[in-house]
Amino acid sequence: MKTATDSNQPFWLQKNLEEMTSQEWESLCDGCGRCCLNKLVDEDDNILTVAVACKLLDLDTGLCKNYKHRRKHVPDCIKFTPKTLHEYLKWLPDSCAYRLLYDGYSLPDWHPLITGNPDSVHDAGFSVKGKGFVSEDDVSVMDWHDYIICTG
Repeated sequence: MKTATDSNQPFWLQKNLEEMTSQEWESLCDGCGRCCLNKLVDEDDNILTVAVACKLLDLDTGLCKNYKHRRKHVPDCIKFTPKTLHEYLKWLPDSCAYRLLYDGYSLPDWHPLITGNPDSVHDAGFSVKGKGFVSEDDVSVMDWHDYIICTG
């Protein structure tokens, strides 16, 4: 458990994930949109990320078009919480703040909480914005295997 030794430290250095307020928790999301890329699971239970994004992901901004009501429109959208995070870590990109902090690492220098700039994730190249991904509305699920970009 982290202990606050300096009240001037940012909240993510003072608290563990379970101690964070919902506002603090949500602010950890860097807005990369990479968790909104669809995944396939192979016969060995490896997760394969595909360049096919959730229909709610705005590929021009890298943000969800309807974040507040996303689960109404996409029932299998995973809601990450401090209590469920350990179950879903493998679905998150390795640069994800939730995953990094869970594993005992710090936030990267380009994270918006560090830079104060919400576009720093895009500027650093860690987002889906402008990467040429496609929406699941435009590609049949039967063709997703042609779009595999990451295995692991």
